[in-house]
Amino acid sequence: MFNPSREQVRQFFIEAWQKYRQKQLLSPLENMAVNLVQQHPEYHELLENPEAVEQDFSVEKGQTNPFLHLSMHLAIQEQLSINQPPGIKPAYDRLVATLEPHEASHRIMEALGEVIWEAQRLNKPLDNERYIELIHRHAIA
Repeated sequence: MFNPSREQVRQFFIEAWQKYRQKQLLSPLENMAVNLVQQHPEYHELLENPEAVEQDFSVEKGQTNPFLHLSMHLAIQEQLSINQPPGIKPAYDRLVATLEPHEASHRIMEALGEVIWEAQRLNKPLDNERYIELIHRHAIA
């Protein structure tokens, strides 16, 4: 399983955006990343700065980590493409019945963040059933 470092993930997004802007050929994964970046214009300036690889994003200062946000979008897209954990694709489809696809992904991201936090706090594996349950709750909220 591929386990990139923080710097590698950040460099991937910066380089994909740079290649896109220079009209270079993109790999399928880079193309997915660029599509996500296009949906987040608030990150464009940051991704045009190679020094962003070293930047810290403090929750205490109310900052969102754009690299984490984009990485979670990519993870969710992969989960949806293979319906893993089982049931995520129908849960997503239920969300997009009333929300735009990007907003539906953000709702799934909230659920994913919660189950990751719980797994870390309890030192347990990620609870896929809870994850799907939370997504369904977001569909009704």
